[in-house]
Amino acid sequence: MSQTLKKIVIPGGAGLVGQNLVAHLKRKGFMNLVVLDKHRSNLEVLRKLHPEIVIEYADLAEAGEWQQHFNGADTVVMLQAQIGDPNLEPFVRNNITSTENILAAIKQHAVPYTVHISSSVVESVAEDYYTQTKKDQEIMVLASGINCVVLRPTLMFGWFDRKHLGWLSRFMQKVPVFPIPGNGRYMRQPLYVGDFCSIIVSCIESRISGQVYNITGLEKVDYIDIIRQIKKTVNAKAIVLKIPYGLFYALLKIWALFDKNPPFTASQLKALSAPDEFEVIDWPGIFNVTPTPFNKAIAETFNDPTYSKVLMEF
Repeated sequence: MSQTLKKIVIPGGAGLVGQNLVAHLKRKGFMNLVVLDKHRSNLEVLRKLHPEIVIEYADLAEAGEWQQHFNGADTVVMLQAQIGDPNLEPFVRNNITSTENILAAIKQHAVPYTVHISSSVVESVAEDYYTQTKKDQEIMVLASGINCVVLRPTLMFGWFDRKHLGWLSRFMQKVPVFPIPGNGRYMRQPLYVGDFCSIIVSCIESRISGQVYNITGLEKVDYIDIIRQIKKTVNAKAIVLKIPYGLFYALLKIWALFDKNPPFTASQLKALSAPDEFEVIDWPGIFNVTPTPFNKAIAETFNDPTYSKVLMEF
């Protein structure tokens, strides 16, 4: 079957990775794409950019007609995930219950291949709702018996980033002072989502399976240096100011009292400052992907004429 005809179903495909993945898949000739998501405004963004593909609203935590899209599918790329919320319930619905329903659809329709997007947090020392439910989700997928590969990316950035570096870039362009918790020397291994999408496409083409891969950014960059690089790239005027960690934490707690869906939570601050260092494997060699240097990736993220100005809802 030609790549044009191969049906690829992408649950949770209206988020950061999904929006980028659709663009990458189309460039590689895959046109029979089905995106399922429950974020209506982000689905509309995707629909405007790619009106020729199947895009459907679906609450994946509820069994329904959306599962029929798995009939005749060649590949499923599982992207659905709850990343930030002060409460446990959304993480259970969107990371656990949704996965149960998707696995049931994969088995019912005998989909031959699945790429499951896990997270580097499953090996993190951080303790929060996201970490625990992503651990449980990965265990479910591996125990299901489906033919799959599991990819564990670290913190990602790129086009359509509404939560992490994208939100930070917009915030620093609006305020005179950009606060940094503590000394800002929290080593990160950020992964360019463009590179990660190339890895997913490589998996779809090669059908590599039965393994779990930690996909980590190849460059180690301190959080404060990430902020400075973004500031330089977007030409922001904000002053980067270090403030005591405890004060920063308290301000996030206060913010959460007034915002039900805060862009940055106290638990995420704990995760940011956790002394994690993730395994770096030879993913360029394994997946035949050329990595993008961090500085170039930041420039592509914020200066691309087509995608860098597209904003998605938080």
